[in-house]
Amino acid sequence: MSKHPNLVALYTITRREVHRILRIWAQTLVPPAITMTLYFLIFGNLIGSRIGSMGGFTYMDFIVPGLVMMSIIQNSYGNISSSFFGAKFGRHVEELLVAPMPPWVILSGYVAGAVLRGLMVGALVLVIAMFFTKVRIPHPLITLSTVLLGATIFSLAGFVNAVYAKKFDDIAIVPTFILTPLTYLGGVFYSVDLLPALWANASHANPILYMVNAFRYGLLGVSDVPLGLSYAVMIGFVLALTWLGLVLLKRGVGLRS
Repeated sequence: MSKHPNLVALYTITRREVHRILRIWAQTLVPPAITMTLYFLIFGNLIGSRIGSMGGFTYMDFIVPGLVMMSIIQNSYGNISSSFFGAKFGRHVEELLVAPMPPWVILSGYVAGAVLRGLMVGALVLVIAMFFTKVRIPHPLITLSTVLLGATIFSLAGFVNAVYAKKFDDIAIVPTFILTPLTYLGGVFYSVDLLPALWANASHANPILYMVNAFRYGLLGVSDVPLGLSYAVMIGFVLALTWLGLVLLKRGVGLRS
């Protein structure tokens, strides 16, 4: 019995993305692991010993969920934005557009590759964290679902960035001026309960806050925001960005010259 053409196309795009990640593993997997190890040593060991406890945990344990989620977000976003823009730059994205496959196959294939890279990097960083801390995974379903939703959100956001980008410099603008500030202000290194009321309320407009806290609940059992609200925000972003990505593909925005 022959396989459905759309499933074959989806598998092919995803496999190509995974092969790309593994072929240049020294660039895609090793640097995040080294960077996060330095974060654990500097922020966790040296600075954390002076800060003491936070939220009933050692500072090093407290920042682990945020650092893992930060690596997942950055790598999911960076993978798809560079890969899809490279396809645009090399003009072979036009072959995908004229091929007899619906837009959801193209989008799903690229997103799946980016999510897999996020999962690989996240798992690697989490294993490294376990050598430095006592963090384990008391809520595995919450942990895994949060990782999948967070990686999907920023894979879709990276796809939108790649669609609108006109040169390679445009790929770096969003991570530098938007993604990095949102990540650092998303409760990675602190609890929002420590902030003055004005800034604490403003932090709730940051979607990364909900991802970090849901993931923190999965690893530590504590969260600054209700778990149900975190899932509602994440699912809402997935639906909205999926719709936007499909619309951009159907219209060929930034793809057809």
